[in-house]
Amino acid sequence: MPSGGAAGKSFRVSRQIYKGRIVDLRVERVTLPNGHAVDLELMHHPGASAVAAVDEARQVVLIRQYRHAAGGYIWELPAGVLASADEAPADCAARELREETGLVAGEMRQLGTIFTTPGFCDERMWLFRASGLTLGIAQPEADERIEMRWFTPAEVDAALADGTVCEGKTLVALLMEQRRRD
Repeated sequence: MPSGGAAGKSFRVSRQIYKGRIVDLRVERVTLPNGHAVDLELMHHPGASAVAAVDEARQVVLIRQYRHAAGGYIWELPAGVLASADEAPADCAARELREETGLVAGEMRQLGTIFTTPGFCDERMWLFRASGLTLGIAQPEADERIEMRWFTPAEVDAALADGTVCEGKTLVALLMEQRRRD
């Protein structure tokens, strides 16, 4: 089935390989800007949001959870997939922050957006900074075992420098927050 897009985008034919709860793997026949036609394996993703929750002392909350694809536990920002095509990314960020940490943001400000792995996936992630925080009750999903910890600015700097934080969205958002605070 051909699909067209904005001006300058190539036409493509798509064949679905697998559709799961979050991802949709397809092989797409695409004409590149240089005129060559190629088959590309692409993962379509509904998008996601992540949030750097910052308190009055400029501490940032990180969560540690098991990530099978990463081979173990990693420190990262609270984040999650958009619940629907209609969900606003800021609402997703607020929901995930509340579910994973129990924190409720008085203010949510967008830091930016990133493509997580554009070589094979169209996932766009919106990054937010939450402040004016109050503590409620965390309600993680059944498959989430989360440890939450506040990191001081100096601990964030050390975690960025020594590789304690090695996950993409978290690196980008923390560096954006670090630049904002400097």
